Amino acid sequence: MKDRPKDEATRPPVPADVLAAVRTLIEWTGDDPTREGLADTPARVARAWKEYCSGYGEDPGLHLSRTFEEVGGYDEIVLLKDIPFHSHCEHHMAPIIGKAHIAYLPRDRVVGISKLARVLHGYARRLQVQERLTAEVANCIWDNLNPHGVAVVIEASHACMTARGVRTPGVGMVTSRMMGVFRDDERSRKEVLALIGRC
Repeated sequence: MKDRPKDEATRPPVPADVLAAVRTLIEWTGDDPTREGLADTPARVARAWKEYCSGYGEDPGLHLSRTFEEVGGYDEIVLLKDIPFHSHCEHHMAPIIGKAHIAYLPRDRVVGISKLARVLHGYARRLQVQERLTAEVANCIWDNLNPHGVAVVIEASHACMTARGVRTPGVGMVTSRMMGVFRDDERSRKEVLALIGRC
């Protein structure tokens, strides 16, 4: 028996029932799970899905626990634009690929900008619907930073629509969640949407 590559040898084993489930799916779709090109596919698929869904093992709110108060009197909108992400829809487990724009109006503290992307990825790496993903990211920032306002806009393409079913490529879905001043004050909402580039 040949030695496995070192990186493979250190990976945790995949449960037998998971391997069997992937083999069954391969066979059900019409291929032979024992042929050379597919022999190692069940383990690869299992490990890939463990990574795709790694968000279940974290609390995204923890990324917002370290904040900074010394901001030189800055009291305007903080916006992180065009954050790429991928997720999988909970209905067909097909890819959702897109970008997010996350903004907040600080009250008395800010957070490192990479943490906003980490919050997004923490929720995106779960089985999702885009509407819930948008709300979860916004609610997490609202609950943990206590800002004057939060705005989250997500634009994404859904393979469950573009690659199957209605098979309509090139279609994008946009969802938004506005909280605090971005919801209650029209001028603030227009300002943040203009910064994002959606008005």
